[in-house]
Amino acid sequence: MSEMTVEQLVRIKYSGSLSEMDVYFDLTVHTAIVLIAGIVLWRASVILHKKKKAQRVQNSFFDTPYSKGWSRKR
Repeated sequence: MSEMTVEQLVRIKYSGSLSEMDVYFDLTVHTAIVLIAGIVLWRASVILHKKKKAQRVQNSFFDTPYSKGWSRKR
């Protein structure tokens, strides 16, 4: 890359040739994609966890009259 003087950089910047708008737009798009993908993965994880929890067999080993009384009051 050749060295440019300050005057050349100012001319390029204000002529519209050099713009940071593309960089900001790419950053915004990537941020939105990551955010949306994270929300989708989070919701999918919640749905799969609920299905897995519903399919579990309740173990009756710890079911006593005392434990039934205090565990439901939370």
